Parts: sequence; C-alpha cells; structure tokens
Amino acid sequence: MPDTVNGLPLHPLVVHAVVVLLPLAAIGVAALAIRPSWRGRYGGLVVLITALATIAVPVASSTGEGLERRVGDPGVHAQLGDTLIWFALPLLVASVTLVWLHRRTAPPAGKRTGASGKAAVVIAVLALVVAAANLVQVYRVGDSGAKAVWGNAPAASAGRGGDD
Repeated sequence: MPDTVNGLPLHPLVVHAVVVLLPLAAIGVAALAIRPSWRGRYGGLVVLITALATIAVPVASSTGEGLERRVGDPGVHAQLGDTLIWFALPLLVASVTLVWLHRRTAPPAGKRTGASGKAAVVIAVLALVVAAANLVQVYRVGDSGAKAVWGNAPAASAGRGGDD
C-alpha cells in the first residue's frame, strides 16, 4: 500500500474515514438497540456503515505504520490504534445480530407482536455497551494521535513562538 497520495501522508486521510464512520456506526447501533422498530428500515444501512468502518480500521493502522517509519514512533497512539479493531469487530457483530434478530422475529405483514423476549433485551443491552466502548476508544485513539502531533498545546497556539 502506498504511504502517500499526491505527496500527502495517507494515514491522516484514511483516519478521517475511521473518525467519521466508526462513531456514526456506534450511534446507529445504539439507535437500533433502543428502537427495535428502526431495525427493518435502517438496519441494512447501519450494517453497511459498520462494515466500512471496520474495514477502514486496519487500513488506518497499516498506513500509520508506514508513517511511523517516516517520522518516528507516535508512542501510545500506535498501541491504542492497534486495539481499535477489537472494538470495531464486536460492533459489526452487534449490528448484524440486531438486524438478524429483527428479521427472524418480525411478525407477518399486518400482524403485531410484543417484544421478542429476554434474548432480544440482552442483545440490545450488549450492543449499547459495545457502542459506548467504541465511542470511548475512538476518542482515546484520536486524542493520543493529536497529542503525538501537537503535544499538549492546542492546535491554534502550536505555531506561536511565545506568550501573548
């Protein structure tokens, strides 16, 4: 895989896919867990977004390793980034399971049924936990990456030479 595109490092470009898609997927999975009626209408879209985010994670890690060879070790950011796939995969499983459960227990057209039981509630709660864990881990990875690039200084003041 190339390290650059038009002279720009590929890693920051790919990371934006993860930073946008994975939280969006987590919010989508949480929405499906909370609102079972949305699973039929939006479930396929949530699964697709979650799958794309999951695919983008190892691409971001791979391009990050290429960037690391050029600029040096980013410290904890690389370690946290390598863990993100282990958050994204359960999110993908949760999204697929919620949609599968909906399709398996959907009532015939024109008939209404109650909740699909304790298993559905347990799966929904687990999906919420996994979604929350993904949001936290994306924040942790992104924060460590920003600190690796900018240090502890805010980006707006990083270019200043002294105190104002």
